[in-house]
Amino acid sequence: MSSSKEYLTFILEQLSELDGITHRYMMGEYIIYYREKIAAYICDDRLLVKPVKAAKALMPDAVYEPPYEGAKDMLLVNNVDDKAFLTALFQAMYGELPAPKPKKKK
Repeated sequence: MSSSKEYLTFILEQLSELDGITHRYMMGEYIIYYREKIAAYICDDRLLVKPVKAAKALMPDAVYEPPYEGAKDMLLVNNVDDKAFLTALFQAMYGELPAPKPKKKK
């Protein structure tokens, strides 16, 4: 099952107070970038964030789920309706997110 554009639009609206939120469509799902770092995935209309320390601290009871079969587990965000929480979550996570990998030259 792939994610809907409506869910993507909803999540992007919830994150609209953050500068540098972008997304990329990939195989029916979406990757969410925050200031060029991968922060989250939208898979099967679920928001999953990287399990960095800040995210674990803000969501101590979060369920770990893989975004797709064979992937590493991520944290499922249940309270996507709370715009202030999502904004704070992404801001707290940013410093712990891995830097983008350099692109290979052709």
